[in-house]
Amino acid sequence: MNLKEIKLGNFKSLYQVAFQPGKVNVFIGANGSGKSTILEGIGLLSAAMTDRVDGNSLQRKGVRLSAPNLYKSRFKSSGRTKPTIDLSLEWEERNDTFQYDVHLTPPTDTDYWKYHSESFYQNGERKWGRSNASQVQSNNYIGFFLIDENQELVQGREIARYFTNYGIFQPNTLTLRGTVADPNQITPVGLNGGRLAEALQDIIKKEGEDIRFGSLYMEDVLELVDWASDIAIDIPKKSNLNSNVPTTRQIIEFSDRFMKNTAKFTGYDASEGALYVLFLLCVAMHPQAPAVFAIDSFDHALNPRLAKKITQVFCQQVLENKKHVFLTTHNPLVLDGLDLSNEEIRLFAVDRDRNGYAQIKRIMISEELLKADQSLSRLWINGRLGGVPELL
Repeated sequence: MNLKEIKLGNFKSLYQVAFQPGKVNVFIGANGSGKSTILEGIGLLSAAMTDRVDGNSLQRKGVRLSAPNLYKSRFKSSGRTKPTIDLSLEWEERNDTFQYDVHLTPPTDTDYWKYHSESFYQNGERKWGRSNASQVQSNNYIGFFLIDENQELVQGREIARYFTNYGIFQPNTLTLRGTVADPNQITPVGLNGGRLAEALQDIIKKEGEDIRFGSLYMEDVLELVDWASDIAIDIPKKSNLNSNVPTTRQIIEFSDRFMKNTAKFTGYDASEGALYVLFLLCVAMHPQAPAVFAIDSFDHALNPRLAKKITQVFCQQVLENKKHVFLTTHNPLVLDGLDLSNEEIRLFAVDRDRNGYAQIKRIMISEELLKADQSLSRLWINGRLGGVPELL
């Protein structure tokens, strides 16, 4: 499955935007430019295709819940507010092209969003649709992928399998350490990093004399966590965790290569950067992790050099596992870890125009940029890529 185009209209700062994603999609831009809103727009699209759209389904996908009147764009220059939020996805599957369009109205007197209209196309031909659904009481809160069982549309409906578990990950240190519960726990790891130890236990396996971390050797992972000589999953013990510290049933246990063999400690005492590296690898390679997902603030807790290296490894794992990911970052070194000569890895700058509308522009490796003979991080800092604030 390949995503071809995503369109988001009349949703918060996204009045009318479209972009052509790859497998790895990185969004850069100033604070408040609309990067996180793009991830949330995709979350709303995912909910519309695979679920009823309400507060619970949006929260499960990591979408911030706003007051109903704040979901739709309300720009001064746009005049009268449009009645619907407009979303569209185009994709390819087995040499066929599909498109799903949906127009939603945010809730008013109930928690449910209403489907104003939907359309489903295969190779340019409209196969299914409905109009003014919000005026009809039956099924006006339920999307096409849940109510239509036409066997001729089975192939096109496979998109739901990819998007069902879409979520916006925003891991935080306390949840990664296992000391607080994750309010958005999904399989295998929560949107805030909950139950990371249990998820890692599924992919850390002994293979003869070697220890594998998914498709990587443990030695490769230890190069990213360079102070550690071993990483394992164990149960809490008095020898490595204070009895007053709340914890999960299983914990991540580190061995420090600079200390004696008996000096082992848990994720509670480890650096947050080490936990974040393990989290990134887990969502990229775990077979039960979402096939399509997002990470807001990808560079969280990472020093610049580590950010560059983990970006390279993360992209490789996403491509090998045939996933689609949408990332935001403020760390220039993340860009230096991107191989933009690979069409499946794409970089986008997000800026607001003079009316405040968010604009998405793909950054291509042009002759002009090549002649600049600078790294992507330097080009971004120097304002050559866009996606930077205008500061005096």
